[in-house]
Amino acid sequence: MQIKTLAKTFSATIVLLLLVGITGTAAAETIGGDQGWYVVHANVDGADVYFDGDYKGQIANGELNVPIYTTGTPYQTYTVSKEGYTTFTDQVSQFPAKGETVDLYATLNPATPTPGQIGGDQGWYVVHANVNGAEVYFDNEHKGTISDGTLSVPVYTTGTPYQTFAVSKAGYSTYTGEISQYPAKGETVDLYATLNPATPAPTQQTPVSPITVLIGLLGAGMLLVFRRA
Repeated sequence: MQIKTLAKTFSATIVLLLLVGITGTAAAETIGGDQGWYVVHANVDGADVYFDGDYKGQIANGELNVPIYTTGTPYQTYTVSKEGYTTFTDQVSQFPAKGETVDLYATLNPATPTPGQIGGDQGWYVVHANVNGAEVYFDNEHKGTISDGTLSVPVYTTGTPYQTFAVSKAGYSTYTGEISQYPAKGETVDLYATLNPATPAPTQQTPVSPITVLIGLLGAGMLLVFRRA
């Protein structure tokens, strides 16, 4: 009789633990929520797109697709900018539902040149890198993406000189270097960066679930009870 009671208790415990595990798994799967999309349309390819200051990518073929989670904190503003153009900023007033797409539009106009910085007073940096698609930054300002091994960055010779440049891409260690040479009017200065694959973090063993440990202990206890009986 005692064995039957223990067996029923053990069975009920197993069912309860499985239900708890299933509920926990279902809750974990909902993290992140459903996706929707913003499509940002702009008249200047290569322009950078930001949502509330978060960099999202560059305009290509007149648009940029930005996926978002519908359960996340809604964005308030979006910004589209490119050197040589006035920056466009507007409010985000519509939010996509699950599977929905919301279109946003930006028009960039050529910036009015500052006196002393008219066209002819430009020079260029050409950044050379071994990884296409890597992002280039001058003093933390995003300048563009490496394509066919290079990126040309125009600068005004009368502007404040840049101090550092960085080249980065996911999966590679970021390269950072100092800028010690500055282009004169009509001159080009070459900068070089080599990106190496990032060393993967040591694999961590998945900890044993407390539910698995408890089930194991209960099973061992029941085995001892049956053997003694």
